[in-house]
Amino acid sequence: MPARSTRTPATFGLDRLTTPIGIALLVTDAGGALRALDWEDYEHRMRELLRLHYGVVDLSDQPAPTPMRTALSRYFDGDLAQLANVAWRIAGTPFQQKVWTALAQIPAGTTMSYGAMAARIEMPKAIRAVGHANGSNPISVVLPCHRLIGADGSLVKYGGGLERKRWLLRHEGVAI
Repeated sequence: MPARSTRTPATFGLDRLTTPIGIALLVTDAGGALRALDWEDYEHRMRELLRLHYGVVDLSDQPAPTPMRTALSRYFDGDLAQLANVAWRIAGTPFQQKVWTALAQIPAGTTMSYGAMAARIEMPKAIRAVGHANGSNPISVVLPCHRLIGADGSLVKYGGGLERKRWLLRHEGVAI
């Protein structure tokens, strides 16, 4: 269930990281965990996802932890295993969290259809719900929603745009 706006605002830091596919927005909590990663040209989407997951959010400019910035930079430089070094924490429904946790288990260089993901989480008829949860993922790249594709191999959608999805998959060694 989404957070209610009557609660004390969640306070997060906002940082920016230059990548080969644009400026990434990094939202972190006081403990240094990543709460959102989106693209500067999709900041409105990121803020809406934060609102849906946390209610009122107070974002202030604050550098992300150096190990997180380093891991993400190394990922974009080609060391794909670095994503495992990014600490993250998310709020969402139990179903969303189940999908997002399963996303993190898809190895770099591989893709999976929405139907296969629904089967993996033992809910084979929940293909559309998996798609919706995937689209509500606030932590792009680290929770690799770009690795989900259509049953026919088509790229389908990506919250940061299909060109970014195509780049990320090629970067990870997927033939497009």
